[in-house]
Amino acid sequence: MHLTALLERAARRAPDKHALVTDDEAVTYADLLDRARRAATVLIDAGLRPGDRVAVMTFNTPGFVVAAFGTWFAGGVLVPVNHKFTVPETRYAVEHSGAGLGVVCADLAATARAARPDTVWMTTESGVDGLPDFDALTAAAAPLANALTQDDEAPAEILFTSGTTASPKGCVHTHRGLSLVAPLITSTVGFTSEERFLLSMPIWHAAPLNDWLLTMIFLGATTVLQREYDPAGFVAAVERHRATAFFGAPIAYLAPVQLARQGKLSLTDADLSSVDTWLYGGAPLGAETARALATAYRSDRFFQVYGMSEMGPVGTALYPHEQVAKAGSIGRGGMPGVDLRVVAPDGNDVPAGGTGEIWLRADTRMSGYHQNAPATAAVFTGPWFRTGDVARVDEDGYLYIVDRLKDLIIVGGENVHSQEVEETLRGHPRLTDVAVVGRPHPEWGETVVAVCVTADGQPITLEEIRGYLGDKLARYKLPREAVTLPELPRNPSGKLTKHVIRRNLVA
Repeated sequence: MHLTALLERAARRAPDKHALVTDDEAVTYADLLDRARRAATVLIDAGLRPGDRVAVMTFNTPGFVVAAFGTWFAGGVLVPVNHKFTVPETRYAVEHSGAGLGVVCADLAATARAARPDTVWMTTESGVDGLPDFDALTAAAAPLANALTQDDEAPAEILFTSGTTASPKGCVHTHRGLSLVAPLITSTVGFTSEERFLLSMPIWHAAPLNDWLLTMIFLGATTVLQREYDPAGFVAAVERHRATAFFGAPIAYLAPVQLARQGKLSLTDADLSSVDTWLYGGAPLGAETARALATAYRSDRFFQVYGMSEMGPVGTALYPHEQVAKAGSIGRGGMPGVDLRVVAPDGNDVPAGGTGEIWLRADTRMSGYHQNAPATAAVFTGPWFRTGDVARVDEDGYLYIVDRLKDLIIVGGENVHSQEVEETLRGHPRLTDVAVVGRPHPEWGETVVAVCVTADGQPITLEEIRGYLGDKLARYKLPREAVTLPELPRNPSGKLTKHVIRRNLVA
């Protein structure tokens, strides 16, 4: 199905229902469809032709959604751009995708223009001198009667990977592939048309855009847009808009809890009873953390979802009743419609108790990386996508990620899974965050480095770390260096950007 058909169907079924809600406005499905068709005319008048790319760089606003569907009605390819990008990072995304047109919110216009002055930029939310006002042009334009193409095998978006590697790659997704994500998500989570999904994580990211926004439109449900996540604002938005579902990285849940402990926020007094589905991803939860969040949010309805940008993203789920009993797991098997293997280096599936790479297969998979055939070939074996995540399979078939293949540390020929060391270190009472990486060593090949954030801000010594781990891990797994930082670098999905940590250690 072409993505424009999702919006047309929702508007036909419930034209007066709210599609998008913010603190300042509510946009019905009929209005969203009308704006999208008008936006298509604006983009066509600006020179867009079928197959051309449109960069969209905004916060979580209706303008993003209008620009996205306007692009699709005009036959273009959406290129969501990280609103936190610097000028060089923005330049890379826009140039690599080949976007000749762009829609940017006024706050980010200076970055966009400096990054790519040859791109025709238009502003949303408010005008900027010298740039066309996308909102005003959209309001004045005649609506496009029909999408210029209904080819559901045509590219719909170029979505850049979340950046745990140094050079994000552009995942090309077709309309058909993305339209299949919503039924998968719906059957996994049990969403209905009555959802009011609070979208606080960045809308340009894979899960917020493809899993949550498009699923709500598929269902004819409501998406509540929080312009940008902040802990207190997230809690207030749940109360104000009576949200029924939310998705965030674990830190998005933990940050309000930390503020509550500091007396800066009251979760006890907050009315969060409208939420039936608390979703998280980007990292698993330990049993103690899972219990703490269930208590803080007064809910046993936590889901973990695991997936990759290249797959839609879809993958696995850990259901509410499994959160404590199988804490730390990403689930057992694939979501409905997703096939999963855990594969040993020899190409065979690993048995219970074994460790191997997670491979996924689903019709939602990308068609490939934009202009990067070698990278595409490297991650596909036939129809299977090789995630690069190494997982252990327990006796019940549940998967536990132990590392990324590229994060494996080899010390004197012994394999050290950084995540195993991290998970063990997280029990240290002084630590609030930790990353374990390898540093090149002339004799051992690599040595283990613990990069820590402490609760009191004071450095933690190597002796403290090794003393804590000494009876928990084999000696070769113990860090030989300790570094204390104010915070660890993470991408917007909450994943550690270890390439940044490694680069800074060498610098």
